[in-house]
Amino acid sequence: MAGKWLKRQRNFLITLTLAPVLGLSGCSRSPEPEQPGQIADQENVLLEPWTGPYGGVPAFDRMELDQLEPALEATMAINLAEIEAITSNPETPNFVNTIVALERAGRDFERVDVYESIWRSNLSSPEFRSIQARIAPRMAAFSTSIYQDRALFERIKAVYESEEMETLRPQDQRLVELTYLKYLDNGATLEGEARERYAEINRQLAELQTRFASNLLADEENDVVYLDAGQLDGLPESYVAASAAAAKERGRPGEYAILNTRSAMDPFLKFSTERELREQVWRNFYGRGDNGDEHDNNALITRILKLRDERSELLGYDNYAAWRLKSRMAGNPERALELLMAVWPAALARAEEEIADMQAMADAEGTGITIEPWDYRYYAERVRKARYDLDSNEVKQYLQLENLREAMFFVAGELFDFEFTPVPDGSVPVFDEQMRVWEVRKKPSGALVGLWYLDPFARQGKRSGAWAISYRGHDTADGKQVVLVANNSNFVAGEPGEPVLISLDDAETLFHEFGHALHALASQVDYRSLNSGVRDYTEFQSQLLERWLLTDPVIEDYLVNVDTGEPIPPELVAKIRRASTFNQGFKTVAYLGSAIMDLRFHTADADNIDPDAFEREVLAELGMPDAIVMRHRSPQFHHVFSSEGYSAGYYGYMWADVLTADAAEAFVESPDGFYDKALTKKMVDKLFAPRNAIDPAEAYRNFRGRDADVTALLRDRGLAPVTAE
Repeated sequence: MAGKWLKRQRNFLITLTLAPVLGLSGCSRSPEPEQPGQIADQENVLLEPWTGPYGGVPAFDRMELDQLEPALEATMAINLAEIEAITSNPETPNFVNTIVALERAGRDFERVDVYESIWRSNLSSPEFRSIQARIAPRMAAFSTSIYQDRALFERIKAVYESEEMETLRPQDQRLVELTYLKYLDNGATLEGEARERYAEINRQLAELQTRFASNLLADEENDVVYLDAGQLDGLPESYVAASAAAAKERGRPGEYAILNTRSAMDPFLKFSTERELREQVWRNFYGRGDNGDEHDNNALITRILKLRDERSELLGYDNYAAWRLKSRMAGNPERALELLMAVWPAALARAEEEIADMQAMADAEGTGITIEPWDYRYYAERVRKARYDLDSNEVKQYLQLENLREAMFFVAGELFDFEFTPVPDGSVPVFDEQMRVWEVRKKPSGALVGLWYLDPFARQGKRSGAWAISYRGHDTADGKQVVLVANNSNFVAGEPGEPVLISLDDAETLFHEFGHALHALASQVDYRSLNSGVRDYTEFQSQLLERWLLTDPVIEDYLVNVDTGEPIPPELVAKIRRASTFNQGFKTVAYLGSAIMDLRFHTADADNIDPDAFEREVLAELGMPDAIVMRHRSPQFHHVFSSEGYSAGYYGYMWADVLTADAAEAFVESPDGFYDKALTKKMVDKLFAPRNAIDPAEAYRNFRGRDADVTALLRDRGLAPVTAE
């Protein structure tokens, strides 16, 4: 019945309900669906409720791109009808009929949005990017219309200011408070021209940010370096095999493809003896979005910054960063920048020492070169080998992707009592044949927790990097939800059946992203909104999980040689640990450069900023070494300019790392170390399970008994504090 209703009414409903949003003419009210939240349409798979086991799963095997746009439009209309049902309720606003009702609204749209996120991040194509360019401004207008619904805000405000608040549970109170502040900070009280301008800015930003991401992906897809057999000197066999497979996949058998992703670029710069090729690969990667062509992002950055600043002024803030950080742990950009600059001198001093060591090695060899950014990894690797007798390629022989995945399952079992079991092939739909899915249950009860999806390999249309995403988070507002969470990477797959070897840095990233997945799986919140964390806190849990990679049980049972099956030798482990703070100057300076630039961009006068000139000016002011480039140069800063997820918030990794270093010391101080049962239970209960149901600072104090000590970070990275003369 609902499907027939939708088919008959879709165009009518979209026209009427989205009229104020999309600038269409028509009536102000729309008919309500007969069964809101239960849409079914045989002609559009994306509109179907998720069916099958595990509380229903996405139909990734049946989704069709031409269904996306109508599905998004239909579910936006349904969501707005749900909002209207809340605002037209004649009853006095209360927690259930307003806040909980709002939590339950939008489920149909969120399901379709999951499909959109897959095409955007994992399966992008020119056809999708064309659709995205059309739909992104409309989605922004849709979202803005909800935040600016004055009747809805007045109901939320009424609950927030009511005596009922005193009778609610703490988790319910936090939901009300966060909901009220979210609407307040997103233009709910704006009137007249300011209200209209705010909505227009959001629409324009959605368009510009979408173009930024599309430009970046185009450069990543197109700028592949192809080598012949005579250009492979120094490269590990596993890397050569994977590059051959990548070239073959792209229709160039017999050649070797160096993809324009970090996972492909980093080892090439580390091992290739061909300096000119290193420079070419480096320039491809760090030149993304900065080539003066149709995919150049500099002009977009200028417009994005100006619009963000204007919108912040409409809301009464001095700058964009002040608005974004108001509800973060840092509280304001000054505190965030203070942390970054407290670490910068020590990191810079260490980086300059590293560069001097590399230059001395190059001079001793009579190369006649000055260390350039494309030389840094190559000579750092050689210095590491000389100083610590540690060869990264030797370590890599013990880092098999399959084994590392099993090691993560072991750690999850020890810390969270989670058990991972692969689901039978075909029982859970996937969108790529190389994806796999595991069922997650709680030991010893066997209670179902969720599903974990793994999409590990690079492909055409997949954005670079590594990330986690929840297809469905934990909540109990509509009955307990089964969590569906995925990890995504960009490893280069070899020939079928061949083991995939990865670097130690990539292994740490694998554990990091798995930490995000465990954070989602461990959630015990009652409301989906409380799964959305505070940006400078949510990286903490995942960074903390990295510490289990080199714990004794993982080393002894999972880090085995790819050829012999023998465990990694104790002497090699000792070398890794001795070298654990090696090259921290490079890593920290590269990160800090990006984090400081992010804050400087979003606190500066935004009128007609030239991103290239501003980047050079700020880095010169900082004394950035010529041999080091920011981890993310401005025209490719996906975190900051393709959306607003990390904008003015990239510092959060460092803020979270202070918490990580301090929390890790609690495990180091424990006689039972990282497998102390009481301490790991406390970690899960106090730091993972609550998500955003309590204030992050309070959550950390509940675990550690005090606030974090910033000097723990310097100790952890081996960076001696630098004092001013």
